[in-house]
Amino acid sequence: MDVELEFNINEDYHRGLCANLRERLRKVERGGGDKKIAREHERGKMTARERVSFLLDKGSDYYEIGAFAADGMYAEYGGCPSAGVVVVIGRVSGRQCVIVANDATVKAGAWFPMTAKKNLRAQEIAMENRIPIIYLVDSAGVFLPLQDEIFPDKEHFGRIFRNNAKMSAMGIVQVAAIMGSCVAGGAYLPIMSDEAMMVEKTGTVFLAGSYLVKAAIGETIDNETLGGAHTHNAISGVADYQYDSDEECLKGIRDIFSRMGKQAGAGFDRIKARKPVKSPQSLFGILPKDGVKPYNMRSVLERIVDGSELQEYKEQYGQTLICAYARIDGWAVGIVANQRTVVKNGKKEMQMGGVIYGDAADKAARFVMNCNQKRIPLVFFQDVSGFMVGSKAEHGGIIKDGAKLVSAMANSVVPKFTVVVGNSFGAGNYAMCGKAYDPRLMLAWPSAKLAVMSGASAAKTLLQIKKSTLERQGKKLTAKEEQRLLEDITSRYEEQLSPYYAAARLWIDAIISPLDTRRWLANGIELANNAPLEKAYNAGILQT
Repeated sequence: MDVELEFNINEDYHRGLCANLRERLRKVERGGGDKKIAREHERGKMTARERVSFLLDKGSDYYEIGAFAADGMYAEYGGCPSAGVVVVIGRVSGRQCVIVANDATVKAGAWFPMTAKKNLRAQEIAMENRIPIIYLVDSAGVFLPLQDEIFPDKEHFGRIFRNNAKMSAMGIVQVAAIMGSCVAGGAYLPIMSDEAMMVEKTGTVFLAGSYLVKAAIGETIDNETLGGAHTHNAISGVADYQYDSDEECLKGIRDIFSRMGKQAGAGFDRIKARKPVKSPQSLFGILPKDGVKPYNMRSVLERIVDGSELQEYKEQYGQTLICAYARIDGWAVGIVANQRTVVKNGKKEMQMGGVIYGDAADKAARFVMNCNQKRIPLVFFQDVSGFMVGSKAEHGGIIKDGAKLVSAMANSVVPKFTVVVGNSFGAGNYAMCGKAYDPRLMLAWPSAKLAVMSGASAAKTLLQIKKSTLERQGKKLTAKEEQRLLEDITSRYEEQLSPYYAAARLWIDAIISPLDTRRWLANGIELANNAPLEKAYNAGILQT
């Protein structure tokens, strides 16, 4: 195919994916819908997103985590857009922080299982990066039909309060604003924060509401008298501040943040930023529409890093992985990226699928160690189908080399960031710092696919299993039946490959346009720079 024509086809396809992303984000941002939004306004309340927008510094960048959480889930209950909670990283009075705002337009802000998971992720970001966290509380409590999936386990609702206590002990500032309902166990979250404020006539907090009090002990009392702003500021002393409106309460939070002192950071190196020399807009045409076609990952990286400059480590060795020093918005970074086109001995050799070979794994392990010694944050760009297989690879010690890379990456003490560009399959996901290995941010482009293996490979494997089962039963598929079954299996598996499927389950923090990659990574490194490195890297793990 003509190079220019292929570029244009790729560009149209990936721009279309980004247009779909924007449209899906707009839908999610409506929460429970226009009628529910209007109802909140009638009650004199701002919506969750309006509160967040009002609180953030005007004109400053912000980054939403888990916008697609619970997407396509809980259909039998009418859905739960964004898991009923908005989580944003942004600036308040100049200070980077995490904001968690219950969305009362979605099931009155009730907690679904994914709501708990998303809240825990927000707290994890605050703890890892030693940044303050703000809770804008407006929730009816646990969604009772699913209580068994949210109440008793280690990573369920109670973990939130455990984290409240841990963060206070770590010196991480927590400020909570009770701007609506705050019921039962959920009452502990704001009150275990360092400072709690309430909005009069809309904010209430109690272990049991008026109906339950009546049923339990026969007392007749209204919710405002039981646990309103005046009660908890003038009588119980549970809250610290009282405000007449959402706006005044949010101004109060900004006032608290304006007086915070600065703390020592990690000291990562940063100089004046330079834009890429090569146009980021051309990223859309470089990345193939077909996820198995080769392309040069260097061309992608050159459109993300400062000055389009890469200083490659062992450039001619282990060429299925690119390891390079660079800068992103002035920040020094070490990049580990899967290469899909390899040049060996001056001849172009196509490596389909981003396979990791033993020499590449060995190189990357050593590079990760070097970045740790130099206190340089790591950025992984994934387009990987896994490690090389076969007798040659096994005899060459691919398992040992892969283990060295996984060990080096897992024990890294500098912050790690991961961007899924294309495929993220099998053990390649792990070696390239998948979610299980604690990247500070796990991002995906709309072209990303995450699974144990590709859709085609999985479908053929599952079809063979099905055919073998039927043959043992004395049955045999016709060619037409076999094709129909293959198409059905492929369709179901492809749905699970989607980045939206991953984002719904918080396997990734956000789906972003390729053009936003620099901005997200620069913000992530700035966040990480707030937290001093607490331990030294042990290079001994690489000795074999």
